[in-house]
Amino acid sequence: MKDALQEDTPRKAWMSLLAKAPEGRAAALLDAAMTRPAFTWLRAPEIGSTMVRARAGATGAPFNLGEMTVTRCALTLATGEVGHAYIQGRRKADAQAAALIDALMQTAMADRLRGSVLNALSREMEAAKAARAAKAAATKVDFFTLARGED
Repeated sequence: MKDALQEDTPRKAWMSLLAKAPEGRAAALLDAAMTRPAFTWLRAPEIGSTMVRARAGATGAPFNLGEMTVTRCALTLATGEVGHAYIQGRRKADAQAAALIDALMQTAMADRLRGSVLNALSREMEAAKAARAAKAAATKVDFFTLARGED
């Protein structure tokens, strides 16, 4: 069964991008773009695990594939915006940076952060994806059949 809410929101896109960012990269881009503002923890970074679900053939019945380690946190800015983060692995600093970016993206700083952090992350991840694809394409083998002339 699919989720009831299926719309793609901008927040969903930037949260996905931050969750997939390489270790330390979102924090480095944030620090280069601006001085981090003061915030209050709603939930300090904590490490736990979550169940990963999958479907056989991507269409079958869902089943529990296994557990994955995640780091999560939530914070609030002095102006009231709340930021959340769930990051794969044991990366408290990355979770803090992602939650801070999430909160700041709900302020007037959104355009500045979109240009200096999110777009940079997106370009870097696309370049890495293209490099992996090029490396895989270099090992591609094309099989062909010669006509034997008997037909």
